[in-house]
Amino acid sequence: MRVAIVGGGMAGLAAARQLADDGADVVLLEGSSRLGGKLLLGEVGGLSLDLGAESILARRPEGLDLMHAVGLDDRVVNPRTSDAAIWTHGSLRAMPPTVMGIPASAELNGIAEVTPHVVDVPEADVSVAEFVSARLGADVVDRLVEPLLGGVYAGHADQLSLQATAPQIAALGSDLLAGATKARAEAAASGPVFAGLVGGVGQLPDAVAAGIEVRLDATVREVARTNDGWRISVGPTTDVEVIDVDAVVVAAPAPAAARLLAEVAPDAAFALAAIDYASVALVTYVFDDGPSFEGSGFLVPPVDGTFIKAATISSNKWGWVADTGRTVIRASVGRAGEATLLQSDDTDLTARALADLRTAFGGLPDPLDSLVQRWGGGLPQYAVGHLDRVDTIERDIATVPGLEVCGAAYRGVGIPAVIASGQAAARRLLGGTMAS
Repeated sequence: MRVAIVGGGMAGLAAARQLADDGADVVLLEGSSRLGGKLLLGEVGGLSLDLGAESILARRPEGLDLMHAVGLDDRVVNPRTSDAAIWTHGSLRAMPPTVMGIPASAELNGIAEVTPHVVDVPEADVSVAEFVSARLGADVVDRLVEPLLGGVYAGHADQLSLQATAPQIAALGSDLLAGATKARAEAAASGPVFAGLVGGVGQLPDAVAAGIEVRLDATVREVARTNDGWRISVGPTTDVEVIDVDAVVVAAPAPAAARLLAEVAPDAAFALAAIDYASVALVTYVFDDGPSFEGSGFLVPPVDGTFIKAATISSNKWGWVADTGRTVIRASVGRAGEATLLQSDDTDLTARALADLRTAFGGLPDPLDSLVQRWGGGLPQYAVGHLDRVDTIERDIATVPGLEVCGAAYRGVGIPAVIASGQAAARRLLGGTMAS
């Protein structure tokens, strides 16, 4: 059976790998000039570094399992430090023990004031801010939950779905302090939270794609049903190529997926079109010398009005980066609804982010080199009711034989979750179309 995968991010790659390993004839169609989605290696100051995601959640198996399957076991590494800080009230303050920003103690290093209340967990979905503020107060939302959510989703706590983005917070129950204390104690024995690869997680896409037919710069114009399968129209409008396949997996972001599915799965397309995306940028700096800060980095509450939302000292975090003898710092800029912030040119973004870093760390030398990596429309926003929207999409897709969808728009934006989405789509095809 021949299967077309539309989209060469990690979801599409995971689906392609699963299908190919189980005997399908796969062609992967990627509209850009490279594979990997938000995984990307690039050179800054003569160093090869991650310019997108630089770690994966190690407490989900899918990412590590895929690394094992494609022969990267000997490169897997855990961070040297997970100690982080919050830059708020004018200083860097040690991050207290939390569960997605929910503190396990009322002692918060002067970061926020806690006003605890015991309130039953609602059955209906609500925003993360509504849920947390009713139980711990608005200050905990503003100065702990908001920066953590911003680091993962580039979104805002008063808009993001509790059920879709922070089910671990809901699972803490009606008494959030007590629930977080218990959860932190249980998590302490479960091993490292994150993992990476020596040389960068940006190595993973090409390793997964090995042996698979890949077409880059292959924009998919249309996905249409035929009497015995699917017809994919690929390429520029002046020279469209037609590819006939038995099944198709649409692994494109929600806006592109909505366009491609408008005729074959209109209910799914309508729901996909309602998913918004946030644009972000990462500014990577290489220095000869770094700050006298030993943690992995810091988060910034939006309420403090800084330009950057987070910083990572990659040379503190990863031994393989430290071994270069340079200090590498990454600054994150941008959240949902802040597109105008990113309209400045690279020189301005670099200067403004560096000014914040110098204020936070109490000074930094001039960098040897820097690079701005923009991720336009990079992160889907899981608004309140998101899981109901995903249910609608999945129900509609299930009525169309030989069609599957996957990606970050559905049930998780992290690398393991996206890999799981692609693998699940492949398994559904293998259990359905290939068995028929």
